[in-house]
Amino acid sequence: MIRTVLIYAAVLAGGGFALAWLDYKRLTRDFAAEFYIVLVALGFAALGAWAGARLVARAAPAPFAVNAAAMRSLGVTPREMTVLQRLAAGRSNKQIARELGVSPHTVKTHVSNLYAKLGAQRRTAAVDAARRLSLLP
Repeated sequence: MIRTVLIYAAVLAGGGFALAWLDYKRLTRDFAAEFYIVLVALGFAALGAWAGARLVARAAPAPFAVNAAAMRSLGVTPREMTVLQRLAAGRSNKQIARELGVSPHTVKTHVSNLYAKLGAQRRTAAVDAARRLSLLP
């Protein structure tokens, strides 16, 4: 029984392949010029993509360096920088306090000092200002 099913499946698959091949032959006969133009265009596109990927040198991004001069001129302390980095990561005052082992009021004081030093009134403005000054990556 299984052998009969496999034979019928092979015959049907062969017939389907033959019909697809004949349709392909008719398609290439009716649209021969367009077919070859598309094949050549795809070949050149693939060659261009390969050449672009292989031949163009990619410069490695320079490692981020904190602008120490801006840090000194603003008077930002190392602890405030730690708070600023966690602000940029989107953490709340309570989360920052837990991570640093200080009270939330201490974090609030650091945040308000950062607002004053960076000339900001909100967290997002403080993070944007710090990024413009190269204090944050």
